[in-house]
Amino acid sequence: MPNNMQQADIQTSDLYTLQLPSKLESITELENLIEAIADKYQVGEDVFGNMMTCLNEVVNNAIVHGNKLDPNKMVIVNVEADHHRIVWTVTDEGPGFDYVHLADPTSEENLEKLSGRGVFIIKMLADQCVFNAAGNEVELLFKI
Repeated sequence: MPNNMQQADIQTSDLYTLQLPSKLESITELENLIEAIADKYQVGEDVFGNMMTCLNEVVNNAIVHGNKLDPNKMVIVNVEADHHRIVWTVTDEGPGFDYVHLADPTSEENLEKLSGRGVFIIKMLADQCVFNAAGNEVELLFKI
C-alpha cells in the first residue's frame, strides 16, 4: 500500500537560554547573544538596534529594580528565533511592578526627569511587548 501522505512543511525555530547573575557585568553576555542571533538570522540594522536598546533596558531593569543587584538572584533570558521573528522573554526573581499605571514620560511634568522612559521606549521599538500579571516577566517580539 503506497504512502500517499504528504510531509508537512514544518517551520522550526531555535531556542536559546541565558541565566544571568544580577550584576551589571552580565549585560555583556546578553549583548553577545543578541549579536550572535542577529548574525545568524541576518537581522537588519534597524531591528538589531531596536533589539539591543530594548533588551539592554529590560535586563538592566531586571537586575537593578527586580533583583536589587543581588548576585544570588538570576535573570532568565529565553529566546525563540526563526527567519521571520525573534521572541525574547526576560524574567527576574523580584516581585514585579505595576506596568499599567506608569507616569506618561511625554507629559510636561515628566519631560526633565532622568528616569521613567524605559517601558515607553520598549513599547515603541518592539513589534510586541507583553508583561505577565506580576510585572516580573516581559516578552518582546521583533519581526525580521
